[in-house]
Amino acid sequence: MSEERKKSEGVVNPSSGKKKIRVSNKTDKPDNIVIREAEIEAECRNLEKELPTFMRGFFSYLHSSHLPMSRRAYLLDIRFFCRYLITDTDITDAEDPRHITSDDFNRIQGADINLFIDFCRNYTVEDEESIHVFSNSNRTLARKKSSLTVLFKYLYREGVLRENITDKFDPIRVQRRTEREIKALDDDEVMKMLDAVNTGENLTKKERQYWEKTRKRDKAILILFLTYGLRISELQQLNISSFNFSRGEFKIFRKRGKESLMPLNNRTVLKALDEYINEERPNEEHIAEGDEDALFLSLQGRRMTERAIRELVKKYTSIGMGTSRDAGYSPHKLRATAATSLIGRGNSIYDVQELLDHENVSTTQLYAKHKLNTKRDLIGRFEWDDEFDK
Repeated sequence: MSEERKKSEGVVNPSSGKKKIRVSNKTDKPDNIVIREAEIEAECRNLEKELPTFMRGFFSYLHSSHLPMSRRAYLLDIRFFCRYLITDTDITDAEDPRHITSDDFNRIQGADINLFIDFCRNYTVEDEESIHVFSNSNRTLARKKSSLTVLFKYLYREGVLRENITDKFDPIRVQRRTEREIKALDDDEVMKMLDAVNTGENLTKKERQYWEKTRKRDKAILILFLTYGLRISELQQLNISSFNFSRGEFKIFRKRGKESLMPLNNRTVLKALDEYINEERPNEEHIAEGDEDALFLSLQGRRMTERAIRELVKKYTSIGMGTSRDAGYSPHKLRATAATSLIGRGNSIYDVQELLDHENVSTTQLYAKHKLNTKRDLIGRFEWDDEFDK
């Protein structure tokens, strides 16, 4: 929209399903990004209401120092810890996390946190219908420990706790990721995947029925992932208005609240977008209220959810790899595919770092799979038998 003040009324709130959101948007962000941020903010406030009141200062600290997504992750970890104190320890007599007191927290020792982290490795949650089994990696455990470390250090610094027990937390060894652990499609698998979305080959009968109506959309999604290495949230939030075809660019909204302009000069991308937008995307009368600007739409005319995009990618990547649907890759693996493909074609690691929005180049270096390919090429050409030495 070009108006100085954008107003959008009558947008259905996905979290409530009843009330309507009225947006008064004075920023450069599209309304869907503003709404998404507001929903995360509301979720954070609801989580805070479930936690002890003596943590209010900590909530303010998180609000001023962390972005909403990170803040939500901290609050979820802390709520889980408080529930653990109630159900699995005798540290507190509270029956609800809100009623846990600062005196209860002063009884917590470093050993109690270590027991909690060990509990988090494998645990079950039972409801009326089923038993859910959870198993967490060391990386997830390290994040939970980090959330508690930040909380306990803050409470000690503010005088709520008498002792800083964080030095007694056991270290968690997080295995360094190596080239072998980077999962990505190779070029042959990419071509098989794209062939499937072009022809419908290797789809089940039911999948082909959907494919007939969405193949151009599906291809545009895969091409954008493969070319730009987008995160799923960045792709899901794309709008028609995100694209300026005359200037050859489009805008995405990154993690940490950053905006980024991406070049729109790739002919494969331009063709895939043109075919989808002009030949397959529904007309406005078939689009749900509030989603008129959304780029990728479901068959119901609503903005596609991240879950639907994940399932789409999982389906096509499984065909590319020749595996079952359950073994298909996530959109993040297509981000890895973009990185390894770009580096493997001789592009600078620093240029790929900029494209993928990695804070540290060491993250990008993990995708330097071309080193492994070089070894394969060397060995593949090094034959001792005259029959093969050609």
